[in-house]
Amino acid sequence: MTARKMPNMDISWLVALEDEFKKPYMLNLRQFLIQEKSKNKIIFPPNEKTFSSFQLTSLNEVKLVIIGQDPYHGVGQANGLAFSVEKDTKIPPSLINIYKELEEDINLQPPNHGDLTFWAKQGVLLLNSVLTVVKGEPASHSGKGWEIFTDKVIEILNQKENIVFMLWGSYAQKKGSIIDASKHCVLKAPHPSPLSAHRGFFGSKHFSKANQYLITKGKTPIKWTQEEINY
Repeated sequence: MTARKMPNMDISWLVALEDEFKKPYMLNLRQFLIQEKSKNKIIFPPNEKTFSSFQLTSLNEVKLVIIGQDPYHGVGQANGLAFSVEKDTKIPPSLINIYKELEEDINLQPPNHGDLTFWAKQGVLLLNSVLTVVKGEPASHSGKGWEIFTDKVIEILNQKENIVFMLWGSYAQKKGSIIDASKHCVLKAPHPSPLSAHRGFFGSKHFSKANQYLITKGKTPIKWTQEEINY
């Protein structure tokens, strides 16, 4: 794959993942996406935002990883970051619950929008397992190769040290099963969706626990709210 066709991501990720883009599964995935678009299917997020998580958070700056499943499939929602939506879009139920837990945990007002770009810029890799989806069809691009790609991303991160991994729900926990808990901080809880948040996501205090860990490792804690950033 030529440089001209390389995805829109930070150079640190391009270097680390260069070989992946040459592998048959990724070439097949690219062809699949081209075919989907040729059928006039609307794919989210917009093409330029497919790799937003890798553009906004360089490999060298990753402090914390939150693993999602696939992008939101509604119009104007997906922006390439797990659990995040465009700023002028209604906040989805799972993110509402994330914000509820955040406020309860650190006693600060969460944002009044669902755009988590400001987390990504602080070293929070908001990684979906699958990076594209067809409008109105959840999981429509599952099993097409994205999972292999993001497994490689997790493998690369696992080779580092002192990263916090937030694994919410059984899907994320299975995805993150290779993470070496002796080198990293692995925080597990049920998924924040309305169906399961009350089973232990609420009260998990992952946000304060993550920052406590980062501080012990000499890293700057995450400013989870706009209130902290503006202070």
